[in-house]
Amino acid sequence: MQAPPRITVEVPVIAVGSGPADYESLGNFVEALRRPQGLHLTLLHVGILDDFGQDVEDWTKGITPAGEAIRATVRWLHSLPELEGFGGTSHRLIVLGGGRISGLEVHVPQHVHEYQVSLVEGLRTLLDGLLVDNVDDFILGSRALGFRYPHWVPHVAVGRPPLRERGPWNIPPVAVACGPSRIRNGQFLPAADEHPAN
Repeated sequence: MQAPPRITVEVPVIAVGSGPADYESLGNFVEALRRPQGLHLTLLHVGILDDFGQDVEDWTKGITPAGEAIRATVRWLHSLPELEGFGGTSHRLIVLGGGRISGLEVHVPQHVHEYQVSLVEGLRTLLDGLLVDNVDDFILGSRALGFRYPHWVPHVAVGRPPLRERGPWNIPPVAVACGPSRIRNGQFLPAADEHPAN
């Protein structure tokens, strides 16, 4: 049975460095280097939509049913403005995800930071409309959202860190080219007027 898809707002990574060799050289620093075709930079993690809806229902003690939360979230996701493609740079690898992920720390333009902040503010507004109290506590406590850090660290997960090593590791500076923003697994989103079971 296939696991439910995780929903994120992200930008695809089009290129790392000036050619394949620049990316492949990262294999000197990480285990199980990921394929370059699937690389992305996450702007906002929403998680499994059914889990998010259930988190809202549980937090509001049933005042906002899961189905209503899901429909509102789908409408919000579809209304998001698109962030145009941009270029960034990276000069070090960092460890994330409790030590399970090695990622390129990416320096991005200021307008990308501002876009990410607007996503979090939009999420707060969405949750307020869903009658979630103590919104910041909900965001940090939601299993679906999975917020682990108070501040967004732009990064591209590229593999696993070497055993027992925590980094960071300095690398020769590389350019990171990103495409326009998209909703990952957006094809699996239900229509906003669907009525999933509560």
